Amino acid sequence: MNYYIFADGASKGNPGKASVGAVCFLNSIPDLNEFKQGYDPVFFISEFIGHKTNNEAEYLSIIFALKKLIEKNITKAKIFMDSELVVKQVNGQYKVKKDTLQLLWTQVKELTKHGEFDFTHIPREKNTIADYLANQALKK
Repeated sequence: MNYYIFADGASKGNPGKASVGAVCFLNSIPDLNEFKQGYDPVFFISEFIGHKTNNEAEYLSIIFALKKLIEKNITKAKIFMDSELVVKQVNGQYKVKKDTLQLLWTQVKELTKHGEFDFTHIPREKNTIADYLANQALKK
């Protein structure tokens, strides 16, 4: 089985009102229209998270998704994000300099010890469902 996670964070004001969106698919990946028409994912997350920067929201989107994966005993997944910075930090290609991000990075590293999780950067236009979910949470 192949689990695919798409995650995104949003912050209006940076810092400002922030939210996370994430979705988990099994074996196939629908487009945004299919998702809106009732495609049934393994899970999805659309939550307001308070006042955060965009990078904090990006990190929290994967933390929320990883916690949900672990809760469902899913120990192997491919995780896609449009935040090149966060993906490169999690993959060890960039250092994490900000203290607030260092704390979140540490949480991600702790959670990824529970399985095999591959983080990949994708263009924004390939992350429309997670972006939609994050923005929906801001509208609530």
